[in-house]
Amino acid sequence: MADLAWSPLNLGEEPAVTEPDESSETEPVTQPPAEQGSPDDARIYGFEQPYTYEVTATAAELAQRHEGLEPGSVTGEQVSVAGRLMLRRVQGKLAFGTLADSTGRVQLFAPAATTPEFEHFCELNLGDWIGVAGEVMTTRRGELSVRVDSWALLAPTRRSFPDKWHGMTDTDTRYRQRYVDLWVTQEARLAFQLRSAMMSLTRRFMEDRGYLEVETPVLHPIPGGALAKPFMTHHNALDQEMFLRIAPELYLKRLVVGGFEKVFEIARVFRNEGTSTRHNPEFTMLEAYEAYGDYHVHMDLVEQLVQHLALELCGSTTVTFDGRDVDLSAPWRRETMANLTSAQIGEPVSIHTPIQDLRKLCDQHSVPWKDAYGTGKLLLELYEKTTEHQLWDPTFVIDYPTEVSPLSREHRSEPGLVERFEGIVIGRELCNGFSELTDPVEQRTRFHEQAAQNAAGDDEAMLMDHDYLRSLEYGLPPTVGLGIGMDRLAMLLTDVQTIRDIVLFPTLRPEQDPGA
Repeated sequence: MADLAWSPLNLGEEPAVTEPDESSETEPVTQPPAEQGSPDDARIYGFEQPYTYEVTATAAELAQRHEGLEPGSVTGEQVSVAGRLMLRRVQGKLAFGTLADSTGRVQLFAPAATTPEFEHFCELNLGDWIGVAGEVMTTRRGELSVRVDSWALLAPTRRSFPDKWHGMTDTDTRYRQRYVDLWVTQEARLAFQLRSAMMSLTRRFMEDRGYLEVETPVLHPIPGGALAKPFMTHHNALDQEMFLRIAPELYLKRLVVGGFEKVFEIARVFRNEGTSTRHNPEFTMLEAYEAYGDYHVHMDLVEQLVQHLALELCGSTTVTFDGRDVDLSAPWRRETMANLTSAQIGEPVSIHTPIQDLRKLCDQHSVPWKDAYGTGKLLLELYEKTTEHQLWDPTFVIDYPTEVSPLSREHRSEPGLVERFEGIVIGRELCNGFSELTDPVEQRTRFHEQAAQNAAGDDEAMLMDHDYLRSLEYGLPPTVGLGIGMDRLAMLLTDVQTIRDIVLFPTLRPEQDPGA
């Protein structure tokens, strides 16, 4: 696993930065005026902004190479570093700065006697991009530093930059101005570095097990693969309505028909639905399909993947989320939806419970329902409103009603059910998978049922996909499929409470004054 900056996971610590002693002769860092159309600041100090700057070392590399260097040492090593100036203090004829790059932070040591344009260096603003060349050394207090033998202003900041001590306190501003938040909120930077590592590890995990990574269309002529409301657009050249994909499922299964027996895609998907701490209209899914397997195969795969990621990224299969421990080690509990719901509400329910009894139970537990709901939909609603959020420890909820699973294969021994699972952790759905429906005749019947529901006003119901049916008529072998919400998995592993803190640029309402 590649090194990441400042992570608690064996990835290096951020250098300690202490606020200047109020008793010392310290100049406060001045901030530039937030003016629009200001003159080109790059010429203020008598030189032009360079087109390139040669960087020979990063903050993390310097920290690794010179760990344990004695206070007051000089190394003779000449380096050039670059990044943002995140802290600056001036004490008479000596200036200090903290330079931050993508790997960490390093102190700058600038004596007036040897620092070119010392006065201008002392006028740099918090947030300015600068390059510094000089010798690696430690101060008398032992702080690893680069002596400023030469420096260049690479890009001035024309807006006030939040300081280290106060950061960005407005949450909405953090999400809108992530390009600033990543510099001043260490937790945000760490979370996104861990998310990136999680994606890399996931790809490697899947490839090591023989899965082929593929790319399928984002624009679909027919929305399918999930029960969700799509975003619609228009293809001008084809004069045709198109939909942003709500899932890549049907295209991936076409590839299994085509002979790619183990495929996966890490896909951006789009659902025109509400936002919450767990939902963003644009999100990332891992979908995988494997020929010759059933839903037990992919339950095993989920256990192995999540356990592997927890060990690699967190150092343990037990992680903490919202102050509570979660043991992600295999095996996970496996229990039917009907049994879990029965235990939670204190009454036995199943797909065979009379519909009137299910409606009464929904009323008793304040679960809304509609006349069009069959027993399967009623059972699902009852489970989701009373039971799902209670499942803190990892649990595979298995054997769903056929009515709410139009792409799943019928259960081999339980009429009215399908071989489907959802992985629930900390009371939230993490993944969904099932033995795939391979019979084109049965699939056509279910598409007809879904199309009728769509025509009746259910905008999440599926439409008829004739090309997908044609692919099934060429033969789909026994196949298992899986979808994992990668944003939610990243939330779990980083102990992040809202999806907006793990999506770099979450969907937000328009700003009232975006130029302010």
